[in-house]
Amino acid sequence: MRELKLGNLRIPVPIIQGGMGVGISLSGLAVAVANQGGVGVISAAGLNYVHRNPALDYLQANIEGLKKELQTAKEKTQGIIGVNIMVAMSNFADMVKTAIAEKADVIFSGAGLPMGLPGFLTPGSETKLVPIVSSGRAAKLICNKWKSAYDYLPDAVVVEGPKAGGHLGFKNNQIEDVQYALEKLVPEVVREVKVFEDQYRVEIPVIAAGGIYTGKDIFNILQMGAKGVQIGTRFVTTEECDASMGFKQSYINAHEKDIEIIQSPVGMPGRAVNNGFIDKLKQGLKRPIKCPFHCIRTCDVSSSPYCIINALYNAYKGNMKSGYAFAGTNAYLATRIDTVKEVFQDLVDGFQSTLSSSTK
Repeated sequence: MRELKLGNLRIPVPIIQGGMGVGISLSGLAVAVANQGGVGVISAAGLNYVHRNPALDYLQANIEGLKKELQTAKEKTQGIIGVNIMVAMSNFADMVKTAIAEKADVIFSGAGLPMGLPGFLTPGSETKLVPIVSSGRAAKLICNKWKSAYDYLPDAVVVEGPKAGGHLGFKNNQIEDVQYALEKLVPEVVREVKVFEDQYRVEIPVIAAGGIYTGKDIFNILQMGAKGVQIGTRFVTTEECDASMGFKQSYINAHEKDIEIIQSPVGMPGRAVNNGFIDKLKQGLKRPIKCPFHCIRTCDVSSSPYCIINALYNAYKGNMKSGYAFAGTNAYLATRIDTVKEVFQDLVDGFQSTLSSSTK
């Protein structure tokens, strides 16, 4: 594997750990990944729950939580630490400003198009900006907007396919459509980005995400033009992952049929591990609730049978009867708890083995 370059950042192993909220990827997992030469990523979603403070309101607790996580990570690693901030968050601007002020190395932003993201950069800031897209069209729109409005181009682009875990940037009928497969999307995004690379003589590496689980997967997607990969699900079943053992065990206990698409209160389809909580949703046994935080702008409380942040926090803490685990399509492949170092070694070995086989 070749190093990944994000502007002046050099990433020895081109693996970015996906940002997983609520509480699944905090400083613990991010530091472990950064120490292996990848990019460790803290999810900004739900930090008010993880860092509860009765003296602070929801928005302020989120900000203070992100500060704590970034400061902890920076104290424990010299590696590269990023933050994943969803555009759909009601306090998106505050979280971006906080990440920049705390000198996060990279901001990854999806769940909407982060059209105004460069406008938050401050003089002297070295934080890199990486949008997450689900099509070449979206990548082109962002590049055009950023260049015309801010004279700035993305430091990289993550293209996330429909096999990812959590909320998906696809309609239900697109998820199984081969025309939207990651293998189709990566070359499409690479082509769109290359126009800007050639015109402005810059490098904008494309990073592939969604369903990548093995070293062979990494090899195959890099052959299609990606310069790196983003992996979330594989890192959940590690010792260093910040989730509860109950959350991790839900992956290990899962069969392929248990990984399914659900409709989230935020208005997007999502992929999760089926359990009793989801079964109750299907049966209509959950009832509409009042919104305690309005943490996601697109969440429709009038028709939602449950609060998603409550459900995800419960799962993070191991209370799977009152929540569920988001997961990528390959989560069922997990059979044990490994260390992050062991996962990296397995990914690199698998990549090298596939490379050797391809050259024979």
